[in-house]
Amino acid sequence: MQTTPKSLRLQIGIFGRTNVGKSSFLNMISGQDVAITSPTAGTTTDVVEKVMELLPIGPVVFLDTAGTDDESELGALRIQRTEKVYRRADVAVLIAESTIGPWEEKIVEEVQNVKLPLITVFNKSDIAAPSLETVERMKSFGPVICVSAVAENREPHVLAFKNALISVVPEEFLIPQTLIGDLLPSGGHAVFVVPIDLQAPKGRLILPQVQAIRDILDSDAVVSVVKEREYRYFLDSLKKMPDLVVCDSQVVQKVVADTPENVKLTTFSTLFARFKGELLELVRGVAAIASLQSGDRVLIAESCSHHAMEDDIGSVKIPRWVRQYAGADIQIDHFAGRDYPENLSEYKVVIHCGSCMLTRREMLMRIDAAKGALVPITNYGLTISFVQGVFKRVLSPFPAALSLFESEMEDDLY
Repeated sequence: MQTTPKSLRLQIGIFGRTNVGKSSFLNMISGQDVAITSPTAGTTTDVVEKVMELLPIGPVVFLDTAGTDDESELGALRIQRTEKVYRRADVAVLIAESTIGPWEEKIVEEVQNVKLPLITVFNKSDIAAPSLETVERMKSFGPVICVSAVAENREPHVLAFKNALISVVPEEFLIPQTLIGDLLPSGGHAVFVVPIDLQAPKGRLILPQVQAIRDILDSDAVVSVVKEREYRYFLDSLKKMPDLVVCDSQVVQKVVADTPENVKLTTFSTLFARFKGELLELVRGVAAIASLQSGDRVLIAESCSHHAMEDDIGSVKIPRWVRQYAGADIQIDHFAGRDYPENLSEYKVVIHCGSCMLTRREMLMRIDAAKGALVPITNYGLTISFVQGVFKRVLSPFPAALSLFESEMEDDLY
């Protein structure tokens, strides 16, 4: 992502009066001193660009502008350059203190004229917070958050900003370019191992499998589809091993046993953890399962309602496997729908469904809601691979995720 051209990055313009803390806000978000800050008004003399990776959105460029109320000798030129950013930005961030005055009103007007999404950030909220009326009025233009850009603990403020950004960012910046195609060489070969059981739809494959097949075809690669019983025979018939094997989580143990160690292997759930959500965060959530103890509570979160079949994956199999793995009396609750229960913070971990019926924006916001409640979150497929002892094998196509997982665990047993 560090080589993504600026033209393909999300452009985030930061606007506001002089000395309201625009540069401090940028430094807080980036975690670096990328912009000079000073109590002296007019420190920023030109547009400061900061290129960075802002997970889970991806590659972005922050555009820190000069104050719109700059009345210094060079003020007119600075403001002229600031105004050009309105036409360049994809999202506008208005930094204000506790009140909204004529200068802020002008920024809102400019933003509306070019039809930009707007996020209002009230900075220095540790000194003076905006009134409820002011907050409600600004919410009519877009999300509103209150921060202190110089707070020692920056994480809650960064998380609040990411949540606001996800809610307004144009959809094209939230959709990854590929589901699986980037894991294959040009003309590469993937094998999908697809069980046909009671829960498989009659006469067709499930949606994640169909999407993955289409993505491979769009990537000019080749895919073979077999059932788990025929998989080993099919491998033996090949002159050359496939570049990647992808299987359903419920047959992952058998497929791992049948696949040579030098062949990369993963599951459909792992692919969708990356495509629909934030793979690194969901991998981090898996590690929380390792520390479950008697009396801990686990939330099984379904994003849609469906009729549970006998031996249902969410209500029967995963609870059974998690309790067996923990060797303890774990309380496991189920919650279906696009919300979380009000007592979310009481859970040790959220195990989410594969989110096949959610947009990426919805899933990212559900991940951030769990993070905001300080509850680790993972998904069905990653959980299954973990409790069945094949998690590191499933992460073989994703070295960064594998490295994170190993660093989260105290030993090398998993």
